[in-house]
Amino acid sequence: MNLAYIPETRRPPITDRPVRVLCFGEVLWDCLPSGRKPGGAPANVAYHLHRLGCEVQLISAVGPDAAGDAMLDHLRERGLSTALVQRHATLPTGTVEVALGPAGQPAYDIRTGVAWDEIALTDAILAAARDCDALVYGTLAARSETNRRTLDALLEVPGPLRCIDVNLRAPFDDPGRALALCRRADWIKLNDGELAQLTGLPIDGGELPDTIDRLREMTGRHRVCVTRGEKGAILWQQIAILAEPPPRVQVVDTVGAGDAFTAALLHGLLTLPITHSPTVLRRALHLGALVASLPGAQPDYATPWTPTAT
Repeated sequence: MNLAYIPETRRPPITDRPVRVLCFGEVLWDCLPSGRKPGGAPANVAYHLHRLGCEVQLISAVGPDAAGDAMLDHLRERGLSTALVQRHATLPTGTVEVALGPAGQPAYDIRTGVAWDEIALTDAILAAARDCDALVYGTLAARSETNRRTLDALLEVPGPLRCIDVNLRAPFDDPGRALALCRRADWIKLNDGELAQLTGLPIDGGELPDTIDRLREMTGRHRVCVTRGEKGAILWQQIAILAEPPPRVQVVDTVGAGDAFTAALLHGLLTLPITHSPTVLRRALHLGALVASLPGAQPDYATPWTPTAT
């Protein structure tokens, strides 16, 4: 594996005030066998960042319908700002049909032509970007041209730490588009299946570091986190590779567990020194496991949250 040292360029940890984060992309209703629950990866990340004490703004859109009313009410009840959640005049609020496998693994049928496909760029969004510490974005919301234009403008704003949460959901899993978005991030977070899909390399056989190195070569990015389900996660940062197993829990469903992991990872990267990377990774795994042990992507849990082990 080619390990070239890349100087650390991120800002010092934020300790004197709450972290300010923007989450761009889909907000929708997950239609699970147990009923309808709020979801969408950026909305889930925003929810968990808020519970971790961050100041969060969700950039998204809902429709002019009862589902949109309910979503806005839900976000407000959870303490999240809806100032940057737009109300589309005609398109409906997004929904996803979720089927769960025997181990709680979800399969998704994502509706198209919905409000979050049309997130318009506004002066308020750009002002928020100039004032935030980090921007979280994914690949799914980039399926529409409108969103790609808005996201492109956000990524041009200097200053925020840019974190991409790769979310390859067929048929919206264009590898070329995903790689282009990864090239504009400071941090890439993805699962091992997505890593294999983007690099074209197999992940079985214990060659994951080489596969991560291939992603680095393809994107020019040097900070990558790969989640591996029951095998835990790997944090690849310049020349350091950290691997951690997940805590054991009784899985209810894994919907949103990766988003909880992303929230805890980003919070740790922004508030702890680089020397605390093992703690950051461990805390992210613990929050992801906690959410997997509870129903839905945005479950209630005690706050301030403390992992069972650090």
